[in-house]
Amino acid sequence: MDKKEYIKMEAMKELARRDFFFYCHLISPDFYKKDRGYLVEICNDLQAFYEGDDDVLVINIPPRHGKSRTAGLFVEWILGKNPNEKIMTGSYNETLSTTFSKTVRNDIQALKGDKDKIIYSDIFPNTRIKRGDGAMNLWSLEGSYNNYLATAPGGTATGFGASLIIVDDLIKNSEEAYNENTLEKHWDWFTNTMLSRLEEGGKIIVIMTRWSSKDLAGRVLEYFSEIGMKIKHINMKALQDDGTMLCDDVLSRRSYDLKVAAMGKDIAEANYNQNPIDMEGRLYERFLTYDKIPCDDTGTPLFTDIKNYTDTADTGSDYLCSICYGVYGKDLYILDVLYTKESMEKTEIETADLLVKNDVKKAFIESNNGGRGFARNVARIKDEKYPFNTTIIKTFTQRKNKEARILTNSTYIMNHVLFPKGWENKYPEFYKALYEYQREGKNKHDDAPDCLTGCVEKAFRKGARTE
Repeated sequence: MDKKEYIKMEAMKELARRDFFFYCHLISPDFYKKDRGYLVEICNDLQAFYEGDDDVLVINIPPRHGKSRTAGLFVEWILGKNPNEKIMTGSYNETLSTTFSKTVRNDIQALKGDKDKIIYSDIFPNTRIKRGDGAMNLWSLEGSYNNYLATAPGGTATGFGASLIIVDDLIKNSEEAYNENTLEKHWDWFTNTMLSRLEEGGKIIVIMTRWSSKDLAGRVLEYFSEIGMKIKHINMKALQDDGTMLCDDVLSRRSYDLKVAAMGKDIAEANYNQNPIDMEGRLYERFLTYDKIPCDDTGTPLFTDIKNYTDTADTGSDYLCSICYGVYGKDLYILDVLYTKESMEKTEIETADLLVKNDVKKAFIESNNGGRGFARNVARIKDEKYPFNTTIIKTFTQRKNKEARILTNSTYIMNHVLFPKGWENKYPEFYKALYEYQREGKNKHDDAPDCLTGCVEKAFRKGARTE
């Protein structure tokens, strides 16, 4: 090798140490091509996350687009830059976690067989596996201790502290994605096993295909947002909104169409376009919102009526749902919501307060399953606390099929029911119950859509409602 070639080679090695995508390109040029923009973006985002101040990174990209491969190379690159990092990875099962671990370990240990091919030790010559401490799932680097642990749900992480946690694809198939118990076990494993090993200032990366709104990616995004941690979310679809593919080299439109035809729309949308299967089958595709209620020039509300519909909890696991709403033309404006599993002793008081606070003229309370007694107590409490209130409470028995009622009224709800802006934060459980409700079964609770349907049914007298 002449001096010019030597200088060029050394410059490439130095660039690989500084730039994660170039490292991938140098190690695997056939896959990490510079014109594959999505790979450049993912690699750059991973590096920016590692070097920046974000706490959590969630990456959702289609299968066969290099998720696991890139995650493995990222582990190698990080350990090359900082041999003191302690990285823990989690995969679907022990076999996959072991494969991931062995690939990283073997790349670091690789011996040079071709003088013209750059390998790991050319780029990071000082990062080596410690002799006698290179087990498949737990190994160390020279000068460090316990740098890497690979585990899986059901596995252990006892005694290992991690500065970086990487979880790679936990869901195997649609059957698991539909199984709430499996999804709950994944979350328990993540919080009890993985998260408990995260050291102060540590970072978390979740890389997976989206399957369900309740999968680990969804739960991580929701949980860490709620507690105020800094989150970065990368979401890539195989089929772009303009009809082009994310990368024709990796998945062409022809191949995509063949796969979609074979596996069904809901699974294909989850696998390739990051639309969770429970979101693909949602009953309510949209919700309208409002900033202000309709008023005249003097600021007086233009509602022709203000009503309430209350559905008491049928069982101990059900929710009491009570909705106050104003009627304006064909539209219903949701004014206030009580959605809770609290005991009747407490909800009777809360419902009475809700009715008077919102100046409800007429309240309808289902008398099924103890509702009549609940209504009597609400009326008594209301009149004792607010002797001059004008709310009339009526009880009734609901005999129509619940599921049929919900389905029949869903279009009207999407077109004519308006929720206050920011309602997803004000009534989070109520919002979630409506947003995730499935058109075809698989619903754990139906209290929210049932009650909202009742509001529409009771809003107009003598069938005046029109679609």
